[in-house]
Amino acid sequence: MSVSLLGAIFGLAAAASWGAGDFSGGVAARRSQVYTVVLVSELVGLLLLAGLALLLAEPIPPPVDFLWAGAAGIAGTLGLLALYRGLARGRMGVVAPIAAVVSAAVPLIFGSFLEGVPAAPQLLGFGLALVAVWLLSRTGERARIQGYELGLPLLAGLGFGLFLVGIDHVSDTAILWPLAAARTASIAMLLAVLTLARQREKPALTHLPLMVLAGLCDTAGNAFYALAAQVGRLDVAAVLSSLYPVATVLLARFVLQERLTRRQGIGVLAALLAVVLIAS
Repeated sequence: MSVSLLGAIFGLAAAASWGAGDFSGGVAARRSQVYTVVLVSELVGLLLLAGLALLLAEPIPPPVDFLWAGAAGIAGTLGLLALYRGLARGRMGVVAPIAAVVSAAVPLIFGSFLEGVPAAPQLLGFGLALVAVWLLSRTGERARIQGYELGLPLLAGLGFGLFLVGIDHVSDTAILWPLAAARTASIAMLLAVLTLARQREKPALTHLPLMVLAGLCDTAGNAFYALAAQVGRLDVAAVLSSLYPVATVLLARFVLQERLTRRQGIGVLAALLAVVLIAS
């Protein structure tokens, strides 16, 4: 198996895991406070990553890796807070696609500078992937975009994009420990926000399984993305992993019986074609 194909497989696995995590977390957020859902999922991820690192005796990376991972975790948390604030105040069909496209564009720009411009088929695949993300997130609403519907998702996408770039800078000898460090920084950020906001809600036991599942899927997505970025190109890993709305939309279709719009159906087809071009 070629290195480029293996990197593409890891990138798609990250997208599937993140999409499933977003679906689980979204359902849980309908029943519990959003910050509580995120905090529980982050704690689950930290315990899983640290436990696996100890079990597999993964070597402890140099301190600089922990610094990169911690910075990535903080950036990702800021992006998550901006995204949920945007979703709470604005329309998902406007907020979500902007955040997803920006989060894919940031590492794409970094990757072009660090690793050179990719081949023409991959560039076409990148464009199709971004179009697919946009189509999958659209709801058909045409009302005028409000200022916060543009600013907050831009901040969210920038945070997510910087997380992807930061995780790519960890060493090739360790994956689990840097991801655990990113989770630690993320949890510290969330606890600080909850303390300042004086949030004291405890999740109901019946809601915990979905929160745990969201944490497991999100953690798996982070691990697959780190592998994809290490094995292949940063921009390929970032764009393929940004196709996570495919998994979210399909799960909503089959689990919640939500119908796919014509635009979302076209988005799924565009995503599949993008995968073929990027992996070529």
